[in-house]
Amino acid sequence: MKALFPFAAETRGLTVRVSVSYLPEQSNPGSARWFWAYHIRVENDCDMAVQLMTRHWIIADGRGAKHEVEGDGVVGEQPVILPGASFDYVSGCPLPTPSGSMVGSFGVVGEDGSTFDIAVPRFQLTTPVTAR
Repeated sequence: MKALFPFAAETRGLTVRVSVSYLPEQSNPGSARWFWAYHIRVENDCDMAVQLMTRHWIIADGRGAKHEVEGDGVVGEQPVILPGASFDYVSGCPLPTPSGSMVGSFGVVGEDGSTFDIAVPRFQLTTPVTAR
């Protein structure tokens, strides 16, 4: 699993895995625009269902400028993830520099009514040297 999802973080039996791909066809380095797709998998290895309610991202570009994003759900959904199941989605991130990073958390509510945040691991957004 590490090769497919090189970044992972576990919180209370919930594991968030991330893989990243640079998308040259959506990037335009001459106009200071680089674009990445990231694939998130949330695995539920705890004994109760959880619903992913919110997201919080801190996105940093290669110059250290930070941008925070908060909102409901992910990709327009607030999925329920049953014990032993997982939820996958793909989204994207543009930056004005050829590198950067993202880190964040998801707010979840358990079927017992508990609410807590689960960590999304920090992952690097990098371009191949030829794309710079």
